[in-house]
Amino acid sequence: MGADFKSGEILCINKPYTWSSFAVVNKVRYMLCRKMAVKKLKVGHTGTLDPLATGVMILCTGKATKRIEEFQYQTKEYVAHIRLGATTPSYDLEKPIDATYPTEHITRELVEETLKDFVGTIEQVPPSFSACMVDGKRAYELARKGEEVQLKAKTLVIDEIELLECNLPDIVIRVVCSKGTYIRALARDIGEALQSGAHLTGLERTRVGETTLSDCMSIDEFVDWLETVELSGTLDTSENSEITDSPQN
Repeated sequence: MGADFKSGEILCINKPYTWSSFAVVNKVRYMLCRKMAVKKLKVGHTGTLDPLATGVMILCTGKATKRIEEFQYQTKEYVAHIRLGATTPSYDLEKPIDATYPTEHITRELVEETLKDFVGTIEQVPPSFSACMVDGKRAYELARKGEEVQLKAKTLVIDEIELLECNLPDIVIRVVCSKGTYIRALARDIGEALQSGAHLTGLERTRVGETTLSDCMSIDEFVDWLETVELSGTLDTSENSEITDSPQN
């Protein structure tokens, strides 16, 4: 069966660790353009993942980029590794620890009770190190220059939080949530609710809608798969243009 990337295909990629979402789109677009012998092709992703996160990333090509918003509003599931008792400016391992806090008072029972408070509709202030737009620029661009970034709280929905592991000061949680949820900010808020601090030490997006990790290809698998794909449809390069990025989550 052939693939028509201009008419539109949906590609499911397991984003590699340290790769930006933009880098994944660029790599896939480059490989597709080379396969199709064209200079440009619409390719967009349906939700940003931080460089230090891995997992499900859905890409749309050609006319299927019109479906990006549809995928953005699908429920997301994550598995987050959180270390209590310390914070970083980025709320993950991108930046070094900037403060430490006591954890002696924290028990598994306290963690479980605290997590219940985050289920439902909540208000969340996005991280300064995020793709949110501030005066026409990405917040992370300003934050990485050392500029102070003021972001407003957003209303979002947490459907489920499950404590998977508790080896204090480290915990692992599963989160099912709506578009726009920053798991790094959730880790920050959980740390504060426990009268301590917290930051992410690992994050994997395990599901977007009905798409799970088992549906995704690694970048290497995608490259190998593309070698075997037969192209279908006709190509009018005059209609092709680029989508370089898409909004968070």
